[in-house]
Amino acid sequence: MVREYLEDDVYTALQKRLKFIFEEFENIYVSFSGGKDSGLLLNLTLDFQKKYYPQKKIGVFHQDFEAQYTLTTEYVERTFERVKEEVEPFWVCLPMATRTAVSSYEMYWYPWDDKKPECWVREMPKKEYVINLENNPVSTYRYRMHQEDLAKQFGRWYRLSHGNKKTVCLLGLRAEESLQRYSGFLNKKYGYQGRCWISRQFKDVWCASPLYDWSPEDIWHANYLFNYDYNHLYDLYYKAGLKVSQMRVASPFNDYSKDSLNLYRVIDPEIWVKLVGRVQGANFACIYGRTKAMAYRNITLPEGHTWKSFTMFLLDTLPARLRNNYVKKFNASMHFWHTTGGGLDEDIIQELEEHGYKIKRNGVSNYTLNKKSRVVFLQKIPDNTDDIKLSKDIPSWKRMCCCILKNDHICRSMGFALTRQQQKQVDAIREKYKGI
Repeated sequence: MVREYLEDDVYTALQKRLKFIFEEFENIYVSFSGGKDSGLLLNLTLDFQKKYYPQKKIGVFHQDFEAQYTLTTEYVERTFERVKEEVEPFWVCLPMATRTAVSSYEMYWYPWDDKKPECWVREMPKKEYVINLENNPVSTYRYRMHQEDLAKQFGRWYRLSHGNKKTVCLLGLRAEESLQRYSGFLNKKYGYQGRCWISRQFKDVWCASPLYDWSPEDIWHANYLFNYDYNHLYDLYYKAGLKVSQMRVASPFNDYSKDSLNLYRVIDPEIWVKLVGRVQGANFACIYGRTKAMAYRNITLPEGHTWKSFTMFLLDTLPARLRNNYVKKFNASMHFWHTTGGGLDEDIIQELEEHGYKIKRNGVSNYTLNKKSRVVFLQKIPDNTDDIKLSKDIPSWKRMCCCILKNDHICRSMGFALTRQQQKQVDAIREKYKGI
């Protein structure tokens, strides 16, 4: 549990971070998902609070996505029942828009959809601390709001309902889990007093990730050392032969979990039967999620098609809303590579030139760490770039086709994030509430 770049081991570093948090913030709550990281963070935070700040009560927020393993539900309920007298418990079961990557016809599904209670994967939890449409004190909630917005707006409500004082949400995020999270911790622009692991959400509402530099080995070592309860789903994952990186407790229909949908059928067959009827495409993703059918491995073209014609064929099979979503992103990508260009390493540029691609340099990319040269394509976007071995980030119709096959509605695999319109909506909301 020691990091070479730290003077302390990670546990001692965590204690110092918790001390800083308890001294700096009046309101503190833990976001508890039912996974190993947030579970450990909750236990360690409660131990710290009891020892050093017994007079200070913290909150526990659980955002329930309805579709999950029975063992996860049992662990969440077990934990809430154990700590409910020591904390302010908030088990949130409100309808929210949650992205799905298993359907070609739906971008979102809605956990706890009040219009389809007969389709729920499991019954609404019956506890006094459960928040649903019939018992909802969260004034900042909007009906069917996006799941990310619900989590953030809960933080605003928590601040407003607790004296309008400085508030922090503790998250069990770790930099080692993904490059996206790692890069997020590197960006100190919105950090709190120079601390990269604390970021601002709204006025006087912050998120902190005090476990950000812990490894999975640290997590399990601490659970063993302090004899903490944990989600025993991880025991079944281990017996099933999963790698640590594959052991995720998340919505089964999102981009990160769809490949392991088949595990539900094996581990929790009763829940699996209900998942199939809950979201379109669940069974297809279970059967074909790790095959060419969903672009998991090297996919092959149907006879008589180019990647461009196959992409056009797939677009024609989609509902207008989803088709238009893809077309806008594909057009934006082609325009970008024809006018601005993407930052590429010199060896990749050389490989493109050696294979006869008509390209030119267009200055340097400020979005890359070492100011790589921007490269513009002078001819039409290639059908495929299989001959380029040094990078998968070269634009092609094959890359666009894979987005459709993966149900990658955001086109993350092409480098997209929020659209300009979506970003404008976010900026408008921030502007509207910046004085709150």
